[in-house]
Amino acid sequence: MADKNKVEVRIAGKDYTLMGAESEEYMQKVALYIDKKMNEVTRLNSKLSTSMASVLSAINVADDYFKAYESTLKLNKELKAAKDEVERLTEENRRLTNENAIVSNKNTNLQLELAKREAELNEVRNSLDKISNARL
Repeated sequence: MADKNKVEVRIAGKDYTLMGAESEEYMQKVALYIDKKMNEVTRLNSKLSTSMASVLSAINVADDYFKAYESTLKLNKELKAAKDEVERLTEENRRLTNENAIVSNKNTNLQLELAKREAELNEVRNSLDKISNARL
């Protein structure tokens, strides 16, 4: 079994002893959060009993939890959509890179063919020039 940490905390003016596997710092942080919630509730209505303030604080904490949970779900959906988009764009990039290589090879082959045809054309022009000069 994990070691238990024991920490003294103050919530709404009362001292409590908390025990748990979490760090003392974490338990202090949680207690401070609850104390803040209790203070908010009692500041709005100082005539509330401790149990009523505790229930209202618990409702506020639950509200915070559900809002955070919904936000987490929304962010996870957005993250999945972003990951899907990155995957799609990566695949498109791969496809375009391959297509670019093919087009580049075709371009190189066509440039070689053009140079070859230009050389042949120059040979034909030279031959025509020789024939024209020989007739004169």
